[in-house]
Amino acid sequence: MDVFRHVNHANMVTLLEEARVPLLFGDNADPGLPGFAEGIVVVRLSVDYRAPVVVRGAGLRVKISLRELRFASFTLDYEVRDGLSEKDILAVSAQTTLAPYDVRTGRPRRLSEDEREFLRKRLDGSGGSDA
Repeated sequence: MDVFRHVNHANMVTLLEEARVPLLFGDNADPGLPGFAEGIVVVRLSVDYRAPVVVRGAGLRVKISLRELRFASFTLDYEVRDGLSEKDILAVSAQTTLAPYDVRTGRPRRLSEDEREFLRKRLDGSGGSDA
């Protein structure tokens, strides 16, 4: 946190990552899709602060949805609420564009059709997923 007891930018970016990782790699992920675990890189990150997130021991709610799905990348939207209810204040909205990456060749790769379908089902724009 910063001197005003707000969650600082670096920690907010880490919170976004901690919300995203279980959706793509954890128990919720499809075990038949090993490609994500082989490499995904963040291509772009955008964070908009609407209200401070104050450290007070209460939980945060992070909602993640799929904004855009391309052949070699996908963009996720995040809504961070300072509290666990949908009615709590929207403190942060963010986006990350991610690309699958082949660490052996050192190059981005295209998403497989199975990966695209997984993203559509898991993170569709109609409601997303709470983390």
